[in-house]
Amino acid sequence: MIQVQAGRDARWRAFTLVEILIVVVILAILAVIVIPRFSNATDTARINSLLTHLHSLRKQMEVYRFDHDDEYPTVDQLWGNLTGQTATDGTAGTAHGPYIGKPPVKPFTLGTAVAADNSGDWQYDDATGRIKAVVPATLVTKHNLSTDDVVAAP
Repeated sequence: MIQVQAGRDARWRAFTLVEILIVVVILAILAVIVIPRFSNATDTARINSLLTHLHSLRKQMEVYRFDHDDEYPTVDQLWGNLTGQTATDGTAGTAHGPYIGKPPVKPFTLGTAVAADNSGDWQYDDATGRIKAVVPATLVTKHNLSTDDVVAAP
């Protein structure tokens, strides 16, 4: 409100309905422009985090393979062998590890489930040691993600 002084009388002049509507419309237009940018930034941050997890995990998988006579852990052993200590044959022991502190959490689902197919959060091939993230198909196409890093969710 604006106070208008006219001699001794003080009158209050309120904003008109038209002025308030103009401000609301301007704010709505700004929101329509800004909100999608924040949404896209969130996806981009999650993708970058995911790719960083994959890069680190793949490096540690190679160290594991080197320590274990060119063998990768099986799907069932993956997180246990990478987060614990193992003997050279991959069984429980103290010769090697741990390679990672804890299983990586996938930023989109906050899950750590690993499977040989795309039914988990991570897809792992124990014959090749290749691990990929399972992400929604819309993100794969929208962000042009490499099939070397991700596989589309069912």
